[in-house]
Amino acid sequence: MAVKWIGGHSSPILCLNASSEGLVASGAEGGDLVTWGEDGTPLGHTRLEGANDVTCVLFSPSCPTKLYASHGETISILDVRSLKGSLDHFHVNEEEINCLSLNETENLLASADDSGAIKILDLENKKVSRSLKRHSNICSSVAFRPQRPQSLVSCGLDMQVMLWNLQKARPLWVTNLQEDETEAMESPQSPGQLLNPALAHSVSVAACGNIFSCGAEDGKIRIFRVMGVKCEQELGFKGHTLGVSQVCFLPESYLLLTGGNDGKVMMWDVSSEVEKKQKSPTKHTHRKSTKRATYTNQDGNTNTSVTHEEQGKILPKLSIEHGEKVNWLLSTKIKGCQNILVADQTSCISVYPLNEF
Repeated sequence: MAVKWIGGHSSPILCLNASSEGLVASGAEGGDLVTWGEDGTPLGHTRLEGANDVTCVLFSPSCPTKLYASHGETISILDVRSLKGSLDHFHVNEEEINCLSLNETENLLASADDSGAIKILDLENKKVSRSLKRHSNICSSVAFRPQRPQSLVSCGLDMQVMLWNLQKARPLWVTNLQEDETEAMESPQSPGQLLNPALAHSVSVAACGNIFSCGAEDGKIRIFRVMGVKCEQELGFKGHTLGVSQVCFLPESYLLLTGGNDGKVMMWDVSSEVEKKQKSPTKHTHRKSTKRATYTNQDGNTNTSVTHEEQGKILPKLSIEHGEKVNWLLSTKIKGCQNILVADQTSCISVYPLNEF
C-alpha cells in the first residue's frame, strides 16, 4: 500500500523531482512549490510570483540545493534552504513552459512550451543560445541525452518525436507517430486505433544515452534507438487503456516506469529486447513463449510478473492500480531503498517502495 505524503499542497500536484541528497520538490497548481524530507515531512513552501501552475521542477545534480522551476512562461532558480525569493529568473519562452531539462555539463537548460518552441538557455552567459522551432503544436516534453550535452530529444501534441543536435537549428531526425502507426497496420480491426491519436506526452532517455522512450495518447509505449543522426523504433507495445502521460527510465538501467490516464503505474524491463537488437542489428520478430508468474502484495492491488514476454508480447514486471490519472512519476532512493513517487489529481504524493519486488 502506498504511503501518502500530505500537508504540503492544497491543489493538484503537477511535477516532482529529487536531489542527490534525498530531498524531494513538488510543484502544484496556483504557483505552489514544496520541498519534502525523506520521511514525507514538508520542509519548505513558497508561492511563486504570478501564481501560475508549477509545471516542472529540476534539481541541479552538482549543487543539490539549487532548484529550477518553470511556472507560466518563467523559469526561476531557487535555493531550497530558503525558498523566499528566487536567486534568478528568466522569461525567455513566449507561452507556458511544460518541461525543463538540464544537460550533463549543467551549462544548458532546455525549456519546451505551448507554442512548440524549445528555448536553450546558456546558464553561464544567462542568455538564449538556441531557439528550436519545429513542433507545430504544444511541445510537451524535452530531454537532454546523457553523455551527449549537445543532443536532445523532444515530443509534442503534433504527434512528432524529434532528435536535435544544438549545432544545427533544424532537427536531425523527425518521425510522426500516427503516420508510422498507419503504415504498420495490417489487421482489419486496427483502424479503430486511430480514434486515439498518438499525441506524444513524455520522453525519457536511458543512462546509456542511445535508448529513449516515448509515451502517447494512444496508450502505446515506444522505445527508440539513436543511430548516429537518425533513430529507429525498437519496440512498440500497448501498456495502458488510456493515454500514457509519463515515461521514466530508472537510473542506470533499462527498467522503465510508465503512468497513464487510466490510473495505472507500470514498470517494464526492456533490457532483453534492447540487448538483442544490439547483438543482432538485422530486423526480425521475436516470438517467445515463457511461463508467467504473478503474485500480489499485501494491499492486493499490485500484480507483478517475473517475466516480460509471453508469445512475443511485452508484459509489465509490475502493475499498480494507482486509481488516479498520473501527472508525474519519479524513481528515487529514500533511506537507501528505491521508491516510486507519483503525483496525480490530488494534493498528496503517493510513495510505493520497490524493495519488496
